[in-house]
Amino acid sequence: MTSDAEIAMGANGLPTTFVPARNLLFLTFAGALAYRRGIKHIVTGVCETDYSGYPDCRDDTIKALQVALNLGMDCRLVLHTPLMFVDKASTWRMASELGGEPLVQAILEQSHSCYVGDRATRRAYGYGCDACPACELRRGGWERWAAQA
Repeated sequence: MTSDAEIAMGANGLPTTFVPARNLLFLTFAGALAYRRGIKHIVTGVCETDYSGYPDCRDDTIKALQVALNLGMDCRLVLHTPLMFVDKASTWRMASELGGEPLVQAILEQSHSCYVGDRATRRAYGYGCDACPACELRRGGWERWAAQA
């Protein structure tokens, strides 16, 4: 977010934090670069299990984009979404199982999902304001995972 606008549900049923087609643009740029470099696989971390309702995070959207990229570039490119149907607690568990404590610590220190942009306040689940929808989702997943770890 680039202003102090209130984070709320908009008249269109989407959170006011929604940036139209953001993931579509990122993946289209990634697809063009992959084409030029002969790369056939792109991995993205979008998820529709516990998310803010953004339409460009849905499985159907990513599948449609994969088709459009393949038709538009006359190639066979695969968009992988390993987190699509995984909740936040399971994502933390996966990180721990794949990379142990070093990966968990890297995610805590290097990733950021706070809509307010708070990088000054370090919490158990990483940096964030602790109040916006993204922080609530991340904190909830962290707490469920930590309770089972």
